[in-house]
Amino acid sequence: MLLRRLSLESHLNEEFDESVSPRNNSRKTVKTPEAASPPRIVGGTLRGRLLPFSPDGRTRPMKDRVRETLFDLIGPEIVGAIAIDLFAGSGSLGFESISRGASKAIFAERHFPTSDLIEKAAITLGISQSVTVKAGNVLLWSKQMPVLDTSARWVVFFSPPWSFFTEKSDEMMALVRAMLLAAPRGSLLVVEADENFDPQHLPSPHRWNLRTIRPAVLYFYGVHNEDSAEADSPPSFPDSTEH
Repeated sequence: MLLRRLSLESHLNEEFDESVSPRNNSRKTVKTPEAASPPRIVGGTLRGRLLPFSPDGRTRPMKDRVRETLFDLIGPEIVGAIAIDLFAGSGSLGFESISRGASKAIFAERHFPTSDLIEKAAITLGISQSVTVKAGNVLLWSKQMPVLDTSARWVVFFSPPWSFFTEKSDEMMALVRAMLLAAPRGSLLVVEADENFDPQHLPSPHRWNLRTIRPAVLYFYGVHNEDSAEADSPPSFPDSTEH
């Protein structure tokens, strides 16, 4: 289990308590430059393979450096799990998961041409049998959850346009809450936001752990009680900030 595998340095609790306090309103917005080239798979059996990418600004793939650090952190937790890539865009998180041993990946993408690209990428990579694409508005899942495979633990990735955390805050947090309640025991939820996001908006904010890889901040929640998300505890990591 992630909680047992990774130890938390004593100073991290203090840093985490500070990090989940309300953000200073004077903080300036961090602008992330557009990706200049297609995202690539950075580890596993498909390492080095490029993914289709439309440079029209419609998708914001997680930077290779951030994705590599993320998967280094979760390590073998992805092996055998079902990856659920919400706000999939290029599908880089789901494809990275399969490359590193996930049993399958479910992609949610509201832009139909982009969801078609994900399906074509799966065929090109030779993993179409392990891929399910759900085209449509994933924010509606909080009101009507689709039937999802619960035969294995989930690793759920929330990597939306960062503006959603302010412009669609209520809908985003409703989705996070719904996925927490639906996830099988042993699942892991990962939220990627920027430094302006106030994690106090997260359900049970004290039960999340974080890792900062500027300009991104990753929040982690391990689901260990299948009856109540309130009883869960945050996964632990050896370091909280990377410049």
